[in-house]
Amino acid sequence: MIRWLSHSVVPVATILVTFVVIWYAAAIPMNSARTYMMAPDDAEIPFSELVAATWSQKKPQLPLPHQIVAEVKKQATFSWIWKEKRRGYKRSLIYHTWVTLSSTLLGFALGLVLGVSLSLAIVYSRVMDFSVMPWVITSQTIPIIAIAPMIIVLMAPLGFTGLMPKGVISMYLSYCPIVIGMTKGLRSSEPILEDQMKTWSATAFQTFWLLRLPSALPFLFPAMKIGLAAALVGAVVAELPSGARAGLGARLLVFSYRSETIPMWANLIAAAILAGLLVVSFSLLERALNRRLGFRNAAEASS
Repeated sequence: MIRWLSHSVVPVATILVTFVVIWYAAAIPMNSARTYMMAPDDAEIPFSELVAATWSQKKPQLPLPHQIVAEVKKQATFSWIWKEKRRGYKRSLIYHTWVTLSSTLLGFALGLVLGVSLSLAIVYSRVMDFSVMPWVITSQTIPIIAIAPMIIVLMAPLGFTGLMPKGVISMYLSYCPIVIGMTKGLRSSEPILEDQMKTWSATAFQTFWLLRLPSALPFLFPAMKIGLAAALVGAVVAELPSGARAGLGARLLVFSYRSETIPMWANLIAAAILAGLLVVSFSLLERALNRRLGFRNAAEASS
């Protein structure tokens, strides 16, 4: 227990405390201009009053952690559960987080299917390897903010609106790391083991299922975690040009128009917490699967 605290909790807590201290210190010069603007002419403001004023502004340039926590607590109501009983559910941060989460999971699922399919084609077809892999890498050089409106416009005449275009935009960002990771994993099996499978007259499917797929899992799960985080970014970006009224991206756009920095940062923190929970969930799944396969961790599995 003590070893776990010293190796896990203490380093993270130290970095977190240092970051919060720097955050509060940076807020003083960044928010001081508005404080001096509101003060009378030629008035000298003591440093203690300046600090108190910069840490308590209603629309600061840099919101403070305590302001963001209070705003998250204010917006994160559970009234969305009782839609018929209360009308405030659409203002709930939980409701907008769920909207973004649904787009993220749909895009990640589509990206996982596409990524695994392309990696299988690349590994088992030399033509696909030379023709598809360069395009997979090149596709990620195009900014998603430029692709998102095009996807929405192209899918609207086909009858796809709402969730599906946002899912496709999330898929666009999430499939690339899955393709690269899965391709690397499928090619990581030792040649001597592949020769052993041939001596046992194993079919191509048996070689894939018993040798290549277990070898690819330690590479696939880290790629899936990267793809999941990218899918969340895609879901938030997709809500900006789509005219969506719900979702973290839509709320960010609304609050930016109103110059309400505290609610805007609250939605950013909610997106970061959502990404962290998703990645931790996949880490636990990866650990359970590695334990089931007899590996202590992914690094040992890939070695």
